[in-house]
Amino acid sequence: MYRKMGTRINEEVSALGFGCMRFPTFGDDKKIERTETNRLLARAVDGGVNYFDTAWPYHGGESEEVVGEFFAGGGRDQVLLATKMPVWKLNEADDLDRIFEQQLEKLKTDHIDFYLMHALEAKWWTRLKELDGLTWAERMKEQGKIRYLGFSFHDGYQVFVDIIDGYDGWDFCQVQYNYMNETIQAGTAGVAYAAQSGLGIVIMEPLLGGALASPPDEVRSVFAEAQDSRSPVEHALRWLWDKPDVGVILSGMSTMEQLEENLAIADRSPVGCMPSAEIDLFRRAKTLYEEMRPVPCTSCRYCMPCPHGVYIPDNFETINNYSMYGNRRGAEWRYNKDLGEEHQASACTECGECEPKCPQQIPIIESLKMVHKELHTST
Repeated sequence: MYRKMGTRINEEVSALGFGCMRFPTFGDDKKIERTETNRLLARAVDGGVNYFDTAWPYHGGESEEVVGEFFAGGGRDQVLLATKMPVWKLNEADDLDRIFEQQLEKLKTDHIDFYLMHALEAKWWTRLKELDGLTWAERMKEQGKIRYLGFSFHDGYQVFVDIIDGYDGWDFCQVQYNYMNETIQAGTAGVAYAAQSGLGIVIMEPLLGGALASPPDEVRSVFAEAQDSRSPVEHALRWLWDKPDVGVILSGMSTMEQLEENLAIADRSPVGCMPSAEIDLFRRAKTLYEEMRPVPCTSCRYCMPCPHGVYIPDNFETINNYSMYGNRRGAEWRYNKDLGEEHQASACTECGECEPKCPQQIPIIESLKMVHKELHTST
């Protein structure tokens, strides 16, 4: 199943793209298991997948090497390779050339078909402009080293609009999107804005890192009302493929079973595949998920800034996601590693300044104590 993507890309792109950040691994250092990975890549190509998405940091830098070695063995001209510039690693303009040349070497190619500015948010968008990174990208396009230029995104809707409006040379964008994330990050409004701007749209996290593949029984019972019996994975992917603005959906497939399932779903999921009677099922499923949240925080951020540095909404988002999707390992990593001690719930001094500002009248102090008790680990 192939799709046109936006108005600026002259390619037939497979509806299913291979996200190369979750290859099978082995050992304590999580090195890529290359024999099985090569089997997966070969089957994907044989199954019609032509879009392969990797990036500088995936698998500690090993992903680009593995992808490059595989396609150097044959078939490079049959596929579209995507990789990304780690904008957070750019300290001076010369870093652009240095990193890009290393990527070409690792991927064993003389050009990148779809090149993205990785994980843009307000801070990195500013840095990219300060280093004149877009002029550099235009030069690479003129030299034939980049065919299509895009960006992947992790911030709010207005920043997304600012990035699109701030440069008229974008060909495509990559956004996190699924039936639980219609109002998160770029969201549905961002997908529509990108489409009306002519950009092709690549979807990441269609299953929320796998969370939507194993819903609780309450959610399964809702989807059981569908006209045809389908897996939770198929429901989630069809919700996306139903939409005409969606181009490629990236899936990080680490087993042959996952790959075969996704290939089959893609083949039977054209635009408009969703019966109108089933659309309400997703609204009800989302409502059920949200009812599982222990803290009714809407991330309005009226409580911020905290005078003691606590990222209050981020702490609540972490515990809510854990309660909805059950990913304890991810929640503990987010709380203990990503937030940092200075921003964790444990940094709360109980000054009480935040609570009168909360439109939801959340008992913030007690809720932060609950977050810390539930997610704090000593490692």
